[in-house]
Amino acid sequence: MKPILGLFIVLAVVVFLLPDRSLAEEGDSNKGRALYLKHCEICHGPEGKGDGYTHFNPPVADLTVSRIQNKTDEELGESIHMGVANTAMGMWRFVLSDEEIIAILVHVRSLAAGS
Repeated sequence: MKPILGLFIVLAVVVFLLPDRSLAEEGDSNKGRALYLKHCEICHGPEGKGDGYTHFNPPVADLTVSRIQNKTDEELGESIHMGVANTAMGMWRFVLSDEEIIAILVHVRSLAAGS
């Protein structure tokens, strides 16, 4: 199975088959935060506002804005998994498992509440 297909299957199960379970369970949230701080904070900043220690052109995405938060889980997951063309956002598919990407996605969703 291709890695991207695996990601979509995992996301589909989480989003469509488990509607009564919250994505943001305590364990997933803590794991996602830890992974975010390890892998994402350097660019996106501790609060996800794109104000990390590194600077790029074009600038790093502010993960708290509606343009990002309004994307589907599948779109955000694909951005993490495959990267974003013409930006510094590289693909994390060789570093993070599908489950870790979902945990980070849960944390990214929580960042909007703190903005």
